[in-house]
Parts: sequence; C-alpha cells; structure tokens
Amino acid sequence: MSAAATRPAFPFTALVGQAPLQRALLLAAIDPAIGGVLVSGPRGTAKSTAARALAALLPEGAFVTLPLGASEDKLIGTLDLEAALRESAVRFAPGLLARAHGGVLYVDEVNLLPDALVDVLLDAAASGVNTVERDGVSHTHDAHFVLVGTMNPEEGELRPQLLDRFGLMVELGTPYDAAQRQRIVKARLAFDADPQAFCAAREAEQRALAQRIAAARVALDKLDWSDAVHERAAQRCIEAAVDGLRADLVMLRAARALAAFEGAQAVSPEHVDEVADCVLAHRRHAMPQRSDAPSSPEPLPPATAPRREEKYTETPSDADWGELLPEPVAAKAVKGVIPLPAKKR
Repeated sequence: MSAAATRPAFPFTALVGQAPLQRALLLAAIDPAIGGVLVSGPRGTAKSTAARALAALLPEGAFVTLPLGASEDKLIGTLDLEAALRESAVRFAPGLLARAHGGVLYVDEVNLLPDALVDVLLDAAASGVNTVERDGVSHTHDAHFVLVGTMNPEEGELRPQLLDRFGLMVELGTPYDAAQRQRIVKARLAFDADPQAFCAAREAEQRALAQRIAAARVALDKLDWSDAVHERAAQRCIEAAVDGLRADLVMLRAARALAAFEGAQAVSPEHVDEVADCVLAHRRHAMPQRSDAPSSPEPLPPATAPRREEKYTETPSDADWGELLPEPVAAKAVKGVIPLPAKKR
C-alpha cells in the first residue's frame, strides 16, 4: 500500500478559519436529507480538505470523488440485463452512489457537470435512495451520503433550478488577515511534516466530535418544531423572497439538526436564526412589490437589509467548529461549543 493511501485526513477539529463551512457540513452529516452543501469560492480555500475531514468522522469513513467526465452509469451503477433474463435475477454493478453510502460524495466544480448528472446527485442526496432501471428491470439500494459540491463563480454558475436544490450553501473567501493566514499555514505545515503525530494530538477531540454526531442523529426523531419555530422559518423565507417552499423545509431540518447537535430539548426560533444564512445564501431575492399593496407617493423602504458577505469573520461562538481563536476557549457551558484543549504557554 502506498504512503498516499495510508495518509490520514486532516483532522476536522484542526481546521482554521472555516467556521461557516464546518457548521454546514456537520448539519448535513447529522441529517443528510437536508440535501447537501454547495461551497462557492476561489481555489486554495481548503474545500476538499474540509470535505475529506468530515468523512473521517463518519462511521464508514467513505470519501468518494465524482470525476467531471463520469458517465451516468458510473454514477448510479448498471444492471446486467442478460443475466436478469437468463437467470431471473438482478445483477447490479454498484456505482459511485453505492460506494459513497454512509460517507461523503465530493463533486469538484459541480457547476461544470451536465445538468442530468446534477439532477441524479441531488435526487439521491435528498431521498437517500438510488434506483437503477433498464428495459423494465430495476434495482433500488440505500444511498445515504453527504453531498458536497464546490464551484468557482468565475467559471460559471449553476442553473437556478439546480442551485435551489442544494440544501445549504457557504461562500468562502481568501483570508486577508495576516494572523489567520499564519495559523492556517502553520497547521498545514505541521500536518505535512508528521501527519500521524498531528492527528494523534487531535484524536480525543475527533472521537468526541464523532460521538456527538452519532448522538445527534439518534436525537433527530425526538425533536419536533413548534408553531413559533415554523413562524420564524416562514418569516425568514418571506423576508428573503425565496421561490417556493424548499427553503422553509431545509431551514426547519437544519434548525433541528443544530438543536440535536447541541443536545437541546427542543428546536427554538434561535436555532432557525443560526442556520438561516446558509439556507438562504443561494435563494435570496429582492422583495417584489405586492400587487395588493396600497399605493404611496413616497418610495417604500427596502424589505430586507443588504446581504452581509461572510468572509470567515471570527467570533467566540465560532470555536464550536474548529480551532478558530488564538486564545484557548474554556470548556464551559457555552451553547454548542466543542471544548478545545488549552494551549501550552
């Protein structure tokens, strides 16, 4: 086995400056029915590193990459029709969807894939099922995976219909804070110098986070949405002038996943507010003028504030999603915090 094959993934808990992406990935891992995560940003912002790091936290640990030139058969699998007719049995050759079951399916430059493949990907990610049909013969198998698609806006956009079907979206930017860049580079150099030692230092944190994801998955069915939570989700979606109701559904699922991750006893409107940005980032429109609104000689004020660009602005709450602060964060009862070990001084 080659050294590359035995090289461990960069630890998820050691990621620096990627709080919004880490949050979105964890929510999608807790409830894959959210529909996957679309990551938009320039090259060199560790998109694939974060996705591979997430896969290492999942029970199966599968990390499958879909090449740009892949065929539909390679993605969904194929059926041996002759064997089905001859032996009255379905012979199924698994595709990438089957291999990704229980792990992460990563698609780089998803905006450059044929629309038909993107449709299949999104269908399977949201439903957790893949069905292969050929000349009246069909085979169905489970396909629960976290879909992570990346794109560089400079190389083209996804059609709005496909964009909306991604559950969550995070926009990354190149960090221009010198201290943050140093922390990122130092972490990467330390990992490259001795991957095993670097991962061993994070082993306890990684194990605790993996257990927390597993516990959150179990807790999902025990959590429900109150009328207040439904109302907050509806308000946020109306303010963003989204098309259709998919945003409402995704927002409620994401809020429930966050509540489960935090070990909360119920989903709250505050959980909705915390996930709203990544749900609405790719769905937000300007509020249209209602046809039944009274006429006014004065111009109406804008319905929503201008969208705030997120460029990895660090706050104390971001410590939940990785090593984001220069100072150690105390392991105390702060909502949603993954305790980090204090640094040696």
